[in-house]
Amino acid sequence: MAKKLDLVPLNDWGFFHLPPRPCVIAGPCSAESEEQIMETATQLKAFGINVFRAGIWKPRTHPGSFEGVGVPGLAWLKRVKDELGLKVCTEVANEKHVYECLKYGIDMVWIGARTSANPFLMQEIAEALRGTDIPVLVKNPVNPDLDLWIGALERLNNAGVKKLGVIHRGFSSYEKIKYRNHPQWQLAIELRGRFPELPFFCDPSHLSGSKDYLAEVSQTAMDLGLEGLMIESHCNPGCALSDAKQQLTPSELEHLLFHEIVVRDKDSEDSSYKHNIDQLRAQIDVIDDNLLYILSQRMGVSRQIGQYKKDNNIAVVQASRWDSLLGKVVEKGKAAGLPEEFVAAVFNAIHEASVKVQSEIISGKTEE
Repeated sequence: MAKKLDLVPLNDWGFFHLPPRPCVIAGPCSAESEEQIMETATQLKAFGINVFRAGIWKPRTHPGSFEGVGVPGLAWLKRVKDELGLKVCTEVANEKHVYECLKYGIDMVWIGARTSANPFLMQEIAEALRGTDIPVLVKNPVNPDLDLWIGALERLNNAGVKKLGVIHRGFSSYEKIKYRNHPQWQLAIELRGRFPELPFFCDPSHLSGSKDYLAEVSQTAMDLGLEGLMIESHCNPGCALSDAKQQLTPSELEHLLFHEIVVRDKDSEDSSYKHNIDQLRAQIDVIDDNLLYILSQRMGVSRQIGQYKKDNNIAVVQASRWDSLLGKVVEKGKAAGLPEEFVAAVFNAIHEASVKVQSEIISGKTEE
């Protein structure tokens, strides 16, 4: 069980004006030139962005790709901070990056998905940050492992980092989907449930991989009540040295923030709203109780089947029957207006539990 984190609230960081939401961190994927950095930052500041991001070191899959300008780019971020008055942040992947950022007065750092998946690097970064007061945002690991994400947060918090938050950027997937990374919003929701006090951002740029889906992903993040967005913006995306397809011009970002997405209130004190929502939630509670009763009945039948298979020396799994059954329930679900992915996930979980209990009966680990 994850322990409670010792955190400084987001509105005490001195970075964002709360409300309104969303809190926005914006800037190019990569720092490419001093001119590009200053031009982008100037345009972003013009409509109220006050936290500027840019990648200085870029983790790339293949050598020979543009891997960032390195330390010289930190001087460009310092100029943005000194001349435009913006807070500046960049990604760090090891202790050397941290020390260089501290030397140049970088206001905040984030930790990327490849680094957050590595406990050795996370501990190294945590120790380098010990005794500092700069905020740290942790992106989800590349693979959908909630404990790995939480472990990264714990290492930083144990080192005294209290201005701590997370960024949901989706997970790597072999599936062909329209996004660059699989959203798996349920993991973000679960993390939110475990740590409701944890500042939560979404990175729609890396999640979507295309500016065509930025508004859609950003809206989902707002609908889930996340605090903010880290979103990529470049003064000339067509010439970007990395991730050109997912970057907006500052004017496009302004339009997205002020005309395309709707920010939802987290709650309401309206008495009519509270009365109606309480009634609906009471209906949900009754339905959930019925679901649990039905699932218990189903598991009882599965136990009987397990015992019958044991008595007749039959294998637990008949794959052809399950494939046929799953296809039927998915089609019935569609007819009932339920998403195919949802129905498949629910029934696969039920099947897995049934197989487990039947296996225990056949192996003699439990008794009917």
